[in-house]
Amino acid sequence: MEVRVTVDGSTPLTARIWNYLLGGTDNFPADRAVGDQILQSLPALAASARLSRQYLVRVVRFLAVEAGVRQFLDIGTGLPTADNTHEVAQAAAPDARIVYVDNDPLVQEHARALLTSTPQGVTAYLHADLRDPEAILHEAAKVMDPDKITAVLVMGILGHIESDDEAKAIIDRLMAPLPSGSYLAMYDGGDTTEDNREATRIWNLSAEPKYHLRSPERIAKLFDGLELVEPGVVSVTRWRPEADEPVIDQYCAVGRKP
Repeated sequence: MEVRVTVDGSTPLTARIWNYLLGGTDNFPADRAVGDQILQSLPALAASARLSRQYLVRVVRFLAVEAGVRQFLDIGTGLPTADNTHEVAQAAAPDARIVYVDNDPLVQEHARALLTSTPQGVTAYLHADLRDPEAILHEAAKVMDPDKITAVLVMGILGHIESDDEAKAIIDRLMAPLPSGSYLAMYDGGDTTEDNREATRIWNLSAEPKYHLRSPERIAKLFDGLELVEPGVVSVTRWRPEADEPVIDQYCAVGRKP
């Protein structure tokens, strides 16, 4: 018997709001209402969502092609849209293994139906929380080889952890068991513009979980103990760009475990 996940559409959730901003349809009126409020304050946010997604595509391609990574742990994946991690990774390396992780029930429902794989590779989904790295790694090891280099992706989700110390501890707990040469890739909202601060204030009035902006300097400290890949901590549009896009207040970095 198929067990259906009960989804509460009355509370706006991050994954669904972001899906709305990306032009997706897997969202509810409560999510669209918050998204519209944010867009009134920051009309460029939909473009920022698109540009952040393009960064994910570039970094996954870099990891698969240039760094030779064949295992990807994508935590906080959000709702499936275009250019998902497995699509980008397996286009470059058909034998790539990807494990998606999210704690949103709606993501769980869609991921199992939409996140497919090449015959040579594997794509799996875990319903788990970023704050429990040990459980994530334990379950991921059923699909991925814990002794092989792995890329951990935490795109747009460390901002849900208010404390820098807690965010750093989560990163350390995720990376510590992984072998040398493994990677951490991330992006999150920056606090360098008034528009971004106001959009986040509106977001936090209604949406769950709350979101907390960080400066580029604070983001850099999250990578202590890792070797930053050039060009370091930059706007997502300045990380190995393929086109000339405006600088936006979303900052990213890729680090390699020594």
